[in-house]
Amino acid sequence: MAILERSDSGAIARLTLNHPEKLNALSDAMMAALQEQFDALAQDDTIRVVILAGTGKAFCAGHDLKEMTQGRQAADGGRAYFADLFTRCGRVMTSIRNLPQPVIAQPHGIATAAGCQLVASCDMAVAAEGTRFGVNGVNIGLFCSTPMVALSRNIPRKQAFEMLTTGQFIDADRALELGLINRAVPHDDLEAATDALANTVAAKLGAAVRIGKRAFYDQLEMPLDQAYAYTGDVMVENMLYRDTAEGIAAFLEKRSPDWDQT
Repeated sequence: MAILERSDSGAIARLTLNHPEKLNALSDAMMAALQEQFDALAQDDTIRVVILAGTGKAFCAGHDLKEMTQGRQAADGGRAYFADLFTRCGRVMTSIRNLPQPVIAQPHGIATAAGCQLVASCDMAVAAEGTRFGVNGVNIGLFCSTPMVALSRNIPRKQAFEMLTTGQFIDADRALELGLINRAVPHDDLEAATDALANTVAAKLGAAVRIGKRAFYDQLEMPLDQAYAYTGDVMVENMLYRDTAEGIAAFLEKRSPDWDQT
């Protein structure tokens, strides 16, 4: 049984965390499997959307605390292991942002600590009603500093800080209100709702979505004038695509576009 399963349906790849007895914790093996898939997907022009889901009772319960305890047994008290662990975790999270394809998280049950970070790192999220989200490390004396990076870029600062310092969960309705997720749906409808969103995005011109995802994140880090100059250049590049010209012509002629995209 693979710890991470991949199934493709047309232009959509579904990655499923598959270690339910560990609540799909981000163990060394799980992070390695995710990184391997993200590296492969970055080179796969046939996939236009990625879904990230989990099996069992929970989407992801964060890092594997038993592995972390074992890492502490090293002569240096675990310093080298922990430095490597959080570097690898950071690479997994940034790989989601750097993928050319949009990534949709499909959380259910709980998404806590690095599991919440995983949701926050994805471009969109569709959650099951009743899902709980938390950055709860403070409850065991470990402030969720790395999950904080993604969380504080998704929801308002004061609400993020409250979650980080109280260790309390928020439910799917509150997560929707704060902007951590895009939709909250009945559990029985979760996969269908996620697939519907993925299919909507996958039906768009792949080249336009790829350039748009990169530009979306790049411009967020820029001052206003620089962001407009940069995105103006991006739109010039996009306008020169053959398929964009075809899309405009099709709209004006009230027909479906004949795109060459793969």
